[in-house]
Amino acid sequence: MTAAGRYRRTTMLMAAAAGLALTVSSCGLFGEAGPVRIAAMGSINPAASPLNGELSATNAALLDATSQGLVSYDGEGQIDTGLADRWTVTTDGRSYIFRLREAKWTNGRKVTAQDVAAILRTYLAPASRHMLKSDFPEIETIRAMTDTVIEIRLSVPQPAILELLAQPSMAIVNKGMGWGPMRARRIGRAVLLSPVPDPLAEDPAAAEAAANDPAASIELVGTSPAKALARFKNGYADGVVGGRFSTLPYFAASNIARSRLVVDPAPGLFGLSFVRAEGFLATDTNRDALTRAIRRERLVEAFGLEEWQAQLTLRPVVHVRSGGPAPLQPAWADYDDASRQAQAKRVVDAWRAAGREIEPIRIAVPDSPGGRILFAYIAADFTAIGVPSRRVTMASTADLRLIDEVAPNDDPLWALRRLSCRRDTLCNREAQDLIEQAMRNIDVGQRSTQVTEAEVVLARYTPFIPLATPLRWSVAAQRLTGLRPNPRAQHPLNHVIAAPN
Repeated sequence: MTAAGRYRRTTMLMAAAAGLALTVSSCGLFGEAGPVRIAAMGSINPAASPLNGELSATNAALLDATSQGLVSYDGEGQIDTGLADRWTVTTDGRSYIFRLREAKWTNGRKVTAQDVAAILRTYLAPASRHMLKSDFPEIETIRAMTDTVIEIRLSVPQPAILELLAQPSMAIVNKGMGWGPMRARRIGRAVLLSPVPDPLAEDPAAAEAAANDPAASIELVGTSPAKALARFKNGYADGVVGGRFSTLPYFAASNIARSRLVVDPAPGLFGLSFVRAEGFLATDTNRDALTRAIRRERLVEAFGLEEWQAQLTLRPVVHVRSGGPAPLQPAWADYDDASRQAQAKRVVDAWRAAGREIEPIRIAVPDSPGGRILFAYIAADFTAIGVPSRRVTMASTADLRLIDEVAPNDDPLWALRRLSCRRDTLCNREAQDLIEQAMRNIDVGQRSTQVTEAEVVLARYTPFIPLATPLRWSVAAQRLTGLRPNPRAQHPLNHVIAAPN
């Protein structure tokens, strides 16, 4: 079958899986002078807090607009100012000192460094459910030096800490009150975002009028993937954000022009984590067999998106750019799919020859069109080597559970920490000890060596089946000149229209 034929077949398959029908597009319902209209996939909750765990794409976009962190991301995925308008790093790389801009909470009270320090300490407290808490293991103290200056002191240098602080979940929000750069008010089911007036403006009335200019506003709606794309197709939205692999079939069924799709080259983890090591899954050899059995290129091609790439390694390749050790390629990387499956089948046959059964492996994936396609291909590859499986929901008891996460920074330890001794992973004490040693090591060369040693042990233990890079996508009209692909998969709403050069 030709590439064009495969694409047509994939599009038909995904359209059927999505079961989506969108009406004919009408162009230009809203003029260029009106608010930017963004449809985000997921419900909107203005009271959502980073303290309650992972944020939906909609709530992350809202928080990032109304309560940015000390620093933020721009439209290119680069570090930009946030609540701090400048910062310095001490020569030992252990102290980050931020000077706060003039800002007020929504109740009119001035934002102080004491407020910010208390909020950050709450995020990183032992009892916190903050999703990035485990990625800040090196922090020693967070303190207000003056009313406008805050210091974050690290026990070891961490060059990638700014990337963590720029994440939407690190928004500086105080008991539901934000500071900016935008303010929100509900309009029916939508939230209207407008710029916060400059508190230092010489003419407050003029600053307020400029902030209320409709052309400077953003209307954010949280809805289902099908409805978000329908809004775009029918001219009721300028952009759609929050797309993942699980919702890509909706785009394939929408007939929206491919040129409108924005795919982020985001590194991270996309694969199946072993949740338990019992029965057939109790041995490294058997878990390795399942890892070899999956035909990744075939799986990725089923989604019809050439930007989505298969991944064999535990760590994302991005860390080569930051000077860290290159990710470890698995021992079977040079074999073709047929050879890998033959190797895996011999392991399964040997297990059964010893009179041992294999219970169906419960695989937790999203209950969505993309999740069902993903499971179908994985289940077929497992069946080919003699291993039965069944699909369960993400909240169900499972043997394998999907991890789909973008790396929050370029720390080469991030992926290893994420795959070791968490609630949804297995735990190898030798690997964990090496990871903890690397976390505490201030010698860059030694730390790099320990990262590689930990990866070798973890790869041999096989706690995870890497499948591909994480898939993050958006849809943008021509008007959204600032909504561009970037390696952080971050699209702050205040940057969706790029400033003129």
